[in-house]
Amino acid sequence: MNANLYHLFQSRFPADLDDCWCETEDQHYYSWRDLERGTAKIANLLASCDLPVGSRIAAQVEKSPEALMLYLATIRAGFVYLPLNTAYRASEMDYFINDATPAIVVCSPQNFGWVSQLAFKAGTRHVFTLDTPHAGKNSGSLLSRAATHSDKFKTLEKNPDDLAAILYTSGTTGRSKGAMLTHYNLASNIQTLQTYWQWQKGDVLLHALPLFHIHGLFVAAHGALMNGSKMIFLSKFDSATVINQLPRSSVFMGVPTYYTRLLSDPNFNRDCCATLRLFISGSAPLLSETFHQFITRTGHTILERYGMSETAMLTSNPYQGTRKAGTVGLPLPEVSVRIINQVGGICKTDEIGDIQVKGPNVFSGYWNMSEKTAEEFTTDGYFKTGDVGYFDADGYLSIVGRSKDLIISGGYNVYPKEIESEIDALVGVMESAVIGIAHADFGEAVIAIVVMHKGEKLSEESVIQTLKNRIANFKVPKQVYFVDELPRNTMGKVQKNILRETYTKQ
Repeated sequence: MNANLYHLFQSRFPADLDDCWCETEDQHYYSWRDLERGTAKIANLLASCDLPVGSRIAAQVEKSPEALMLYLATIRAGFVYLPLNTAYRASEMDYFINDATPAIVVCSPQNFGWVSQLAFKAGTRHVFTLDTPHAGKNSGSLLSRAATHSDKFKTLEKNPDDLAAILYTSGTTGRSKGAMLTHYNLASNIQTLQTYWQWQKGDVLLHALPLFHIHGLFVAAHGALMNGSKMIFLSKFDSATVINQLPRSSVFMGVPTYYTRLLSDPNFNRDCCATLRLFISGSAPLLSETFHQFITRTGHTILERYGMSETAMLTSNPYQGTRKAGTVGLPLPEVSVRIINQVGGICKTDEIGDIQVKGPNVFSGYWNMSEKTAEEFTTDGYFKTGDVGYFDADGYLSIVGRSKDLIISGGYNVYPKEIESEIDALVGVMESAVIGIAHADFGEAVIAIVVMHKGEKLSEESVIQTLKNRIANFKVPKQVYFVDELPRNTMGKVQKNILRETYTKQ
């Protein structure tokens, strides 16, 4: 049987290929037939380049249905897809291109000059451009070249363990690592999610996430493809546009920032959510305050889940059953999750430890980093996620932070999430981040950076005094700073490495 991921999606296309596959915010429609023919043309173009088996196709392009077709054509033709954040600049792109050595790089037309220079210097054979075709300008060389090719293509036979994609981790510490994901990794995960989240006939996905990240590509887009569902495709998140499109949708996926922005919009209410079956949140922790505010405003309970670039989705709150604020739910079927203490034993209920995982979704290793890959797996095959958390009595997983974010102050372990939860519960606080910085006496001192709601004020002294009455003294921040916003990456994760760098200098 052909294990090519595209072959799986193809088997789930609707019977009528003239049904709508994708509709853009500017009301351009693409049928499933358009998808089939468009990916065939691009796959034929890629195949005509006479590339070695396993060649990487790197793409740093703006979000569009054609960009999604490029990804699907890449795996259909048997090559390896390498999505790159559109925010990356020359020094970052230089690293990725030299590390992954893609045979083809596809970029936006406006970046062709500097991207092609880097690519050709690194030995890349072809550089194409891709732009949104409906922007009233040239759509780029990829589509113009593909247009001359046949719209028929026999999906290449692939084995389950063949590579489908390489996703580079965010690289908040050290070099970014390329997580190698196989056709089976991705197929097994999306098949599990389709059942677990009970995708239904007639579901419509409102897609507002970027395509260069696992959330927008391997969870959202894959989910719609696996279900044969129409997507309403937004080029980016905009609360007004989302509110306008929600009544035509049944599934929405977002990062926590999307939900806070929706809640801050007075036009967001129960009426615009009437057709929604499911709201899903991931990629960063969802504040309990946001979770409960959302229920009050809409009557819907956000489903929070947990995954990584290296593993796709690992755990999820249930579709039917209790969805607990502050947790990422239960391990998905066929996924094993364990919590390990400092002496290598299994943690008890509510005991914090290192999260390790195993399952068909877990990646095959890091690109060109065999030693690092070996370090990150246990002898019995569990991947060390680098996250720290605990299971409650009901088996729900809560994540308290990254192991690298653990603060050791005066010999005591301090978990930032615990302190952040206490600070976030204070009246007037929107959110907070807790970090450790070097300290002569304690080794590391606990520091809190706090964002207040507009018009609200707190003093450093009042925060510290309140916390002293709630948590052990060694956990209480030595200093509290107030800022307008926390630094985040494109997926909404707070960049604590930037905070540590900033406040170490103060």
